[in-house]
Amino acid sequence: MNIEARRFTIDDASAARGSCRLCSMPLRRSMVDLGMSPLCESFRRPEERDTMEAHFPLHALVCEHCLLVQLKAYVTPEHIFREYAYFSSYSTSWVAHARAYCHAIARRLGLGADSLVVELASNDGYLLQHFLPMGIPVLGVEPAANVAAVAEAKGIPTLVEFFGVDMARRMAGEGRQADLIAGNNVLAQVPDLNDFVGGIRILLKPEGVCTLEFPHLERLIAENQFDTIYHEHFSYFSFHTILRMAEMHRLKVIDVEELPTHGGSLRVHLARLESARAVSPAVAALRDREDAAGVREMATYEAFAGKVRRTKRRLLSFLIDAKDRGRRICAYGAPGKGNTLLNYCGIGTDFVDFAVDRNPYKHGLFTPGMHIPIRPVEAIDEARPDYVLILPWNLKDEIVAQMRHIGDWGGKFVVPIPEAMVIDPKEMPA
Repeated sequence: MNIEARRFTIDDASAARGSCRLCSMPLRRSMVDLGMSPLCESFRRPEERDTMEAHFPLHALVCEHCLLVQLKAYVTPEHIFREYAYFSSYSTSWVAHARAYCHAIARRLGLGADSLVVELASNDGYLLQHFLPMGIPVLGVEPAANVAAVAEAKGIPTLVEFFGVDMARRMAGEGRQADLIAGNNVLAQVPDLNDFVGGIRILLKPEGVCTLEFPHLERLIAENQFDTIYHEHFSYFSFHTILRMAEMHRLKVIDVEELPTHGGSLRVHLARLESARAVSPAVAALRDREDAAGVREMATYEAFAGKVRRTKRRLLSFLIDAKDRGRRICAYGAPGKGNTLLNYCGIGTDFVDFAVDRNPYKHGLFTPGMHIPIRPVEAIDEARPDYVLILPWNLKDEIVAQMRHIGDWGGKFVVPIPEAMVIDPKEMPA
């Protein structure tokens, strides 16, 4: 594999990159530079299309000491998350994933009416709602007021705040320590990791457990998932980095599960270091597997940029050929990852006529940067496009099952990651 990323030593460029947000060592190494891009959830209203749109560098760096892959924080969490366009409940498969987790973890930990479950970044209640019929008390922590209101309407008490050490101390002082803390796809969105993880230790009961789910960096690299890099995700985690982070905060990883969600995720189970909970053999097994995959070798990170550039060229070649043949293309979904892909590859309305999304919050808006109009899903049936570009490729099975009728007019699906691939619904088993 050719290494196309530049190697850096300590010089003016590396000094300008600052220090690691986990271990504070200087950041010297580049993983991939995706150019300038707008915030991936900054959808544009029609009247905003002719106004200036902020773009920021989308440059992933890797710390050679703790292996944390990270972006510099160009905007504050308050700017990104006070009003958020992502509602978890619009993904049927994600809600089913949450339901299965709730029942399994309740049995595993013996949760009951005397327990407390706290979810960090609880969104619209997609997860905590499943504990209510079991009679298990819950509390959500969600900084986006618009989605927190949806959770409250479901009967889920929710604190509209950002979580950290100060909040955890206040809750513990009020006698609200947790038997279970859940954090799904929030760790990547935390700019101050040490404040966040320090708060988790404080909030946990002595034998409490925290589970964190996040996309696995090993899979991101192996499967070329560069579109999962965006400004709202400040950090990208290998298991090695998680072990280092836990040790820094007097926590221990007692178990780890590999999940298919979001293109391949980890669910780590954390407990206080002094807890009596035993460590599963899965912990050493995954640590050793990452070693074998080269996760602790800088060459693994530096080779990634070349793979990304090749994928961009091949996707654009496919789209150019399709348009030259007079084919009509639309996109399914307007997720954050899709906007990274569209902006990095320069795919606008010259290629994609419109996008559709199940979330009515996005209807009538335009994607950031490329300004592709977003419509209800029914617009696909009206337009009858030749190709449907699936931007949330991690949900491709769910989307193909929902939309396989596009084959009735000869329509096909295009999945862009890890490489452009065409799916003909007529060739799929019923």
